[in-house]
Amino acid sequence: MRTMRFTDLRVWQAADALCNEVYSLTEVFPRSEEFGLKAQLRRASVSIGSNIAEGFGRWTPRDQARFYEIAKGSAEEIRNLLIVSTRRGYMKADPKIDGQVNAICGMLVNLRKAVLSKARGSL
Repeated sequence: MRTMRFTDLRVWQAADALCNEVYSLTEVFPRSEEFGLKAQLRRASVSIGSNIAEGFGRWTPRDQARFYEIAKGSAEEIRNLLIVSTRRGYMKADPKIDGQVNAICGMLVNLRKAVLSKARGSL
């Protein structure tokens, strides 16, 4: 079965689940973080899925790979923001979310490799 939409990608589905988790998690952040950590975490979580979608819509493998790299960067940004949020006492460390970030990063690395290797094979 061929993937027809970005929403069919497992990595996008995982990113969407993480985004929902981040939105729920940040509901309890203090009001003082409304435009700080809370907003940044939410933007980064939306960015992962958005960049996967944009990469999926690109024509060339190099363009696709670049957006998957950007999505991975946003996932790593979330990891850092979660560390800061934990240190500030806004949340407790959550192995589930860390596992989600790890899985997404791994899938993005594999997707990028697959896109680029497929391109090399068709030359």
